[in-house]
Amino acid sequence: MSWAFGLCLLALFGLAGIGAPIALSIVVAAVVYLAAAGQDLALAGEQMIQGLYDSFVLLAVPLFIVAANIMNAGTVSERLLQFCIAVVGRFRGGLGHVNVVASLIFSGMSGSAVADAAGIGKIIIGMMVRDGRYPAGYAAAITAASATIGPIIPPSIPMVLYALVSNASIGYLFLGGILPGLLIGLLLMLMNWHAARRRGFPVERPVPLRELPSVTARAFPALLMPVILLWGIYGGVTTPTEAAAVAAAYALLLAAFFYRSLSARSLYAVLSESARSSASVGLVIGGALILNYIVASENVPAAMAQAMQGTDFSPLAFLLLVNVVLLLLGCVLDATTIILVILPLFIPTCRVLGIDLVHFGVVAVVNCMIGLVTPPYGILLFVINATTGIPLRQIIAEIWPFIGVLVAALLLMILVPEIILWLPRQFGYVGS
Repeated sequence: MSWAFGLCLLALFGLAGIGAPIALSIVVAAVVYLAAAGQDLALAGEQMIQGLYDSFVLLAVPLFIVAANIMNAGTVSERLLQFCIAVVGRFRGGLGHVNVVASLIFSGMSGSAVADAAGIGKIIIGMMVRDGRYPAGYAAAITAASATIGPIIPPSIPMVLYALVSNASIGYLFLGGILPGLLIGLLLMLMNWHAARRRGFPVERPVPLRELPSVTARAFPALLMPVILLWGIYGGVTTPTEAAAVAAAYALLLAAFFYRSLSARSLYAVLSESARSSASVGLVIGGALILNYIVASENVPAAMAQAMQGTDFSPLAFLLLVNVVLLLLGCVLDATTIILVILPLFIPTCRVLGIDLVHFGVVAVVNCMIGLVTPPYGILLFVINATTGIPLRQIIAEIWPFIGVLVAALLLMILVPEIILWLPRQFGYVGS
């Protein structure tokens, strides 16, 4: 490692440590490296523009953001919640189960954990804390934990970003996330059931079975979105990026014309917020493209891979070590930064050790989602605190058992790769 690269890392962690935006920290650190190494500073702009404009897959990110925001702005979320209440609300701890099932369904539309927590999560928390039926901290904690499913079940913005840095197939990554997402949902529901029995959470008034068809009919158009997306991608009709455009268009038609719940003013607000969110992600992506060029210039990934070749390090031991590192980084870094900046360091080593890149990618995304609920950074904790006013100390006090469940699910995926790879293999995936 050169002294210029050392200055780059010092600038990066120094700026991030004093609270500078991570995108700005990365760009400034890259400029420091180029100046110290005597390279043309225009390389920074060249790498950023070339990377952003050459990657068609990146168009999926703003389109999925638009689709999620439209779903939250209309009445789609409420209709989905009524459907979930009718299906699982009748059991003990029913609203906790509704919370998880709603996240499972909404994850097939948004691809964003923050959109899930800020939209459908806010509504269900209000229902859970009404009349003191559930402690506010517990309602917020299970909402944060279930929102992590959003980017695991397709569509998934983090998986799109991982495909950008690894060249793994987005379609197979999406397929690989389905069973892990369902597994996490099942484990969270089992934990909620145990907590409901131990803490005496109430049983909701069951929705009469004769009302179930009408509730399902009202939610049916929204429930079709995941089916349309997956059929388009795996039926060979659309690419993942085109599927994102279809998702945004379908969400708009649904909210504006079918449910008639989206006005022109609301649409303007949705598009403005989506542009801001997309721009913030784009800045991080641009900075990461420059930093990845620098890391490649310093030959860091190849050096790591070569070092692994001369050891008896097993693939399983490497996976466990990397996931411990990612869990620790998740406490202080956001998922986008980890995927775009940290994961490219490990991908060449994965190839050397024969670790499947789809398996590694889905495990890494699940790991990054755990980081979203891990103090002190835990962005989902801050989102729920901001949207509901529930004190952070109450949320943090209740979140630890859920983190334990999520880590247990992650460990199971590491030890049993077929949880991730079985479904892609049914569609012709042969491994990488």
